[in-house]
Amino acid sequence: MSDIAVKKLNSILPSERRNSCIKKGTMKVMLDPPNDENLHTIQSVSRSNGSIASKVSCGGLSGHFEAPADPIAQEIEYIPSEDLTPIGDVEKSLLTLLHRLDSKEWLTVLEALNHVRQLSIFNASEMVDILNAVVSLVIKAMKNPRSALCKTAIMTSADLLKAYSDQLLETFDPLLLLKASQDKKFVCEEAERALFGMTTWITPNPLLQKLEPYVTHRNPRVRAKAAICVSKSVSRLGVHGIKDYGLEPLIQLAAAQVNDQLPEAREAARKLVFELHGAYKQITPSNEEPDVNATLYQPDGWEQYCASILAPTAAHAILRITCNGSSISPS
Repeated sequence: MSDIAVKKLNSILPSERRNSCIKKGTMKVMLDPPNDENLHTIQSVSRSNGSIASKVSCGGLSGHFEAPADPIAQEIEYIPSEDLTPIGDVEKSLLTLLHRLDSKEWLTVLEALNHVRQLSIFNASEMVDILNAVVSLVIKAMKNPRSALCKTAIMTSADLLKAYSDQLLETFDPLLLLKASQDKKFVCEEAERALFGMTTWITPNPLLQKLEPYVTHRNPRVRAKAAICVSKSVSRLGVHGIKDYGLEPLIQLAAAQVNDQLPEAREAARKLVFELHGAYKQITPSNEEPDVNATLYQPDGWEQYCASILAPTAAHAILRITCNGSSISPS
């Protein structure tokens, strides 16, 4: 092959090697070239025991080794929770888990995050003693600018929320709301799944108390995600739960969103209004006990109630929704 042909080939290959691609369940990630520390151990990621594991892919090299001019492509596989398998040596994994989660090597953190996922699914009770520390380090990983690490941390948070539910209320962090509101689509979608899953895994009453401040957040996307979570949580309360939490603060939450700039926030508020209106009709004025066959409910009572707890414009917005209920479905 002539020198000219070789030069042309070399000019093409680096650009091809720089290309990264995302496909269903996987993402090709670019690693830095080998340095003095990893000269003889280039990390590659493989699926091992249901997790992403690190292994030596070019060990046993001898003689002079020249670092490639371009990064090395790595494929990261995002494993669904249902496809994860138990860890072989649980005790050994737990001993080093916190250290690995706090590592400066992102592949080490990535592997540790998947171990957290496996432990939360198959060995949840054995991780309780270090749970708070684990959660803090998972949140730290979610803040990492590397998308592969951030997404895996979000998947880890979902598995933790499902496994420990109310135990994680005290460590609730709004980061999921922020991640679900960002522009990077594949991170945003993963955060949404975790958020909406949270509304089914955590008891609605205490979760609503955590979500309340974010319904009026300055970021409209955060407000919208919070409004959807509030609506989903209230739908699980039932009439008794709504009564215990307080009808008035919930109506005020809905009123804050009915005229929001984002359609998804307004739709969530409408669903919430229908839910609260239905609960109001089942609480009789005489004894305030829920009664599906209540006959003491009067339509003008709802109007008077809204007018008594809301500003006139907010009360009008709420009443307009319930008056037009036949054209807007709460489901």
